Amino acid sequence: MSTAPQPSAEDAEQDTTHYDVVVLGGGSGNSVVDDRFEGLRVAIVEPGPLGGTCLNRGCIPSKMYIRPADVLREAERGPALGVRTTADGADWPAVRRRVLSRVDGQSADGRRYREESEHVDYLPGRGRFTGPRRLAITVDGATRSVTADHVVVATGSRPVVPDVEGLHDVPHHTSDTIMRIEELPPRIAVLGGGYIGCEFAHVFSSYGAQVTQIESGGTLLSGQDPDVSSRFTDAARQQWEVRLGAQVSRAESVDGAPARLHLDDGSTVDADLVLVATGRTPNSDDLGLDLAGVDLDDEGLVVVDEHQRTSADGVWSLGDVCQGAPLKHVANHEARVVQHNLLHPDDLVRSDHRFVPQTVFTHPQVAQVGLTEDAAREQGLDVVVGCAEYADTAYGWALAADEDDDSPEANGLVKVVADRATGRLVGAHLIGTEASILVQVLVQAMAFDLPAADLARGQFWPHPALSEVVEQALLDLDL
Repeated sequence: MSTAPQPSAEDAEQDTTHYDVVVLGGGSGNSVVDDRFEGLRVAIVEPGPLGGTCLNRGCIPSKMYIRPADVLREAERGPALGVRTTADGADWPAVRRRVLSRVDGQSADGRRYREESEHVDYLPGRGRFTGPRRLAITVDGATRSVTADHVVVATGSRPVVPDVEGLHDVPHHTSDTIMRIEELPPRIAVLGGGYIGCEFAHVFSSYGAQVTQIESGGTLLSGQDPDVSSRFTDAARQQWEVRLGAQVSRAESVDGAPARLHLDDGSTVDADLVLVATGRTPNSDDLGLDLAGVDLDDEGLVVVDEHQRTSADGVWSLGDVCQGAPLKHVANHEARVVQHNLLHPDDLVRSDHRFVPQTVFTHPQVAQVGLTEDAAREQGLDVVVGCAEYADTAYGWALAADEDDDSPEANGLVKVVADRATGRLVGAHLIGTEASILVQVLVQAMAFDLPAADLARGQFWPHPALSEVVEQALLDLDL
């Protein structure tokens, strides 16, 4: 048997393409490269549609599904307020067409823009390190060797599907695929009580499906302040079935139930489809990062410093794949930091992860920034807490059907946590109508070091706007 001649080291080097910058990931990583990189040779490597999770499978399409769900809840609410409205579910195919036409169109536009760029090579494939700043990039089955002065790892994260007996044999989806199902199933089981599970439980129950949410802990949204998570759990139970303190031990298909879930408490849940929303994991495990000299932490996240540099010279990272909050606005901030540092290597800037807000677009909305009361005390801070109920404000009266209304619309809360010594806010936690908007003034106060007392009394709060509930919570602080 003859042996094909092996290429020499010189030939192999000639077959290698060199770039100034290679970006692995087409989500927030895609935004690193703009017109200021003209004159440099740049490659963007992305195996899926451009736009990443946020545009294609996450933030944007999910909110486009959530808005109709909110409209349905408002219609259901009408009679309690003396308005003759009804809600009769959603036209899933019509909603789906609206969502996917928008996000798929945006992704396609982004791809065309990159394909037409003169200084950027768009490589729709997978990249893997084969050595320090050396990569093998596979596009359409063909692999090319690439080297770069700088590599940006921005490969994001993916859903985790737990190892449950029989789960892969029943109809199941993750957040990556659930928004593209063609028909709305009559019964849906949601595994997980985090923000993804709670947002989709709101969507599907509003649209008319029978939803059962299964969570192993004692409350939904357990990462929130306990007052908020407890209040949200009560609100969820008014809208869909909630099973707490239970895990799925086995799944099977039976007559009348494409998915029967056996829980470890001895009960069962029958569903036509299962949404698995039990967590996400960083896309760091198949990149050859060990060959590049890039360190990972115990959770598989890329270790980065304050400048978003990894342990390997010339390798940077941003977004869900690296250390930091796995949120789109954080990834965008980190992308701007990496962008600046690539363009200005002698004037590096730092990422600022101090005051990162988180919002959950379920029903009611939930928002938070900074420390919980318990976490602040664990850090040794002497804190004071201020609270205000939506129901005790003028606009809260407009939201409530009557004084005894305990519906999700009427039962809102703002809770602020301040350091007694400095008078500065260290945390804020909200649940209720437009919580995602109301939190911003509190983020601003923390980011610009504004004392809570000055925030409360140093400006006008328009009456009778809902923002007065924030003012009232600040005034409740015993400073």
